[in-house]
Amino acid sequence: MHNVSATTRVLLLLAVAAAPLACDAQQRPGQGRQPTIPPPTILEYKPQSTLIVPEHEVPRARFPVVDLHGHPPTLNNRQTIEEVVAAMDALNIGVMVQARPSSGDRLRSQIEAVREAGYEDRFVFFASVDLSEVGPGAGERIAAQLREDVAAGAVGIGEISKAFGLYYQKTDGSRLQLDDPELDIVWETAAELGIPVFVHTADPPEFFEPLDFTNERWLEMALFERRRFNDPAQFPHFEVLMEERDRMIARNPGTTWVLAHMGWHTADLARLGEIFDAHPNVYAEVGAVLYDLGRQPRFASQFFDRYQDRILFGKDSFQPDEYPYYWRVFETADEYFDYYRDYHAFWKLYGMDLPEDVLRAVYFENALRIIPDMPAGPFEGVR
Repeated sequence: MHNVSATTRVLLLLAVAAAPLACDAQQRPGQGRQPTIPPPTILEYKPQSTLIVPEHEVPRARFPVVDLHGHPPTLNNRQTIEEVVAAMDALNIGVMVQARPSSGDRLRSQIEAVREAGYEDRFVFFASVDLSEVGPGAGERIAAQLREDVAAGAVGIGEISKAFGLYYQKTDGSRLQLDDPELDIVWETAAELGIPVFVHTADPPEFFEPLDFTNERWLEMALFERRRFNDPAQFPHFEVLMEERDRMIARNPGTTWVLAHMGWHTADLARLGEIFDAHPNVYAEVGAVLYDLGRQPRFASQFFDRYQDRILFGKDSFQPDEYPYYWRVFETADEYFDYYRDYHAFWKLYGMDLPEDVLRAVYFENALRIIPDMPAGPFEGVR
């Protein structure tokens, strides 16, 4: 090695020294061995943790909450309304957004039923938009219906479902893309009316990848056939939908956008941060992505602290017994506890231990800021 420079010699020596470590990391003792008894199936293997650590159940949120991604039953009769309110009271949900699709008579009937039941301070309503047959002039028609729905009491658009981008076709038979210019007038009307647009684009990125044993959502995709979007002959790729969504947002900077499910970027929070940095009119809500936040508690906590004015609480499916998992992840430093649906996540959750100012922002302050005519009563004296 007398003709080799000193720097090169050092690098070669380091490479040789590291080589056994690299090999050792790749091949550990016993690696690749097969069980000597019949193994369980993926559905049968449910190991019980023997870890003993402090536990803090949180049945009730520390501060009153706005559930922006509410999907309660249709609120058109007193009994249903009172049952939902009783669950909200127990969980400390101050106001629930009815994001279940409704427009026209269905929207008005719920608003009237809630008012007659005396609970108009506990619910607000988003209006759905009909994107099933978009063609020339459809944008004007949809915008006109939106104006009627807002006049009737709606305070936002949504939840716009994942069918927008995945299933809806235009009248000419082509796929309706998220950034179709025919819809610009709808988003411009939302900006003029001062209401947010709550949009669910795509689904978890794993659903668009091959269904093989390296896919960490394999079980869910195997159980639910309609969650497989990995056939390019039928569906656009996840990244195609994200690009369309981002162009739609960029072309409408005056519109307040709320990305459902954190935009499906909870496995890559830095990417969501880039969206927040580029678009001050974009917010995101946490519905149905707790499994990702709870497995990266330190980084997620830092992210929530940095973007505390852009994140909103939402649950999605109205299952009252599932909300406390959110409170526990957000409010405690608990370690290694179960998630509520094992087909979403076979891993455990950890608490993010968010400070009170972040909890207040996420739980209700941000929603009160961006949703017009929000009832303030449930939050008086809390700020």
